Amino acid sequence: MFPNLTVVDHPLVQHKLTLMRQKETSTAVFRQLLREISQLLAYEITRELPMTTRAIDTPLMEMDAPVLAGRKLALISILRAGNGLLDGMLELIPSARVGFVGLYRDEATLQPVKYYFKVPDQLGERLSIVVDPMLATGNSSAAAVTMLKEAGARDIRFLCLLAAPEGVARMQEAHPDVPVVTAALDKRLNDKGYILPGLGDAGDRMFGTK
Repeated sequence: MFPNLTVVDHPLVQHKLTLMRQKETSTAVFRQLLREISQLLAYEITRELPMTTRAIDTPLMEMDAPVLAGRKLALISILRAGNGLLDGMLELIPSARVGFVGLYRDEATLQPVKYYFKVPDQLGERLSIVVDPMLATGNSSAAAVTMLKEAGARDIRFLCLLAAPEGVARMQEAHPDVPVVTAALDKRLNDKGYILPGLGDAGDRMFGTK
């Protein structure tokens, strides 16, 4: 249905996602689950990183051992909710360079409005992984990827916790070269642009705001 989409159906991912969906899950537990699930998703989205070898000494002998090739990858968080995925991924990839794209959704038009943009240099030589828990309308995500391409990024992947078919289709239309990795493809959007069944507003649930 969506050639650019990968749904991570690992049992731990699905179990943790169910706990996050429950409305009675506290802010602290929601935040911890998001950190844990982000590491499992990061494992999937970095599966095909380029590798090379390096000569090392083990306690017993010399060997040529596999290491990551090229420049440090870039993790790009779409503020503010993207930071919840970012924190867990940085535990797994602590040497990654980090950037931020500040977008808010105009509730009347559902279109993204930029208020902040700060990304690592030499994006054209790095893999850029864009993170945002919710791929809803896809407008903000597509806009963020467009900004990254304008800043020189050529190898971009998008990581989210939940996706709506409308959002995946929007990303596929705007950026067919950008793979999307998610924990679940939900049913649809409601008339306010929220994912159904979803889990509510990820930022509000993560930060305890309304």
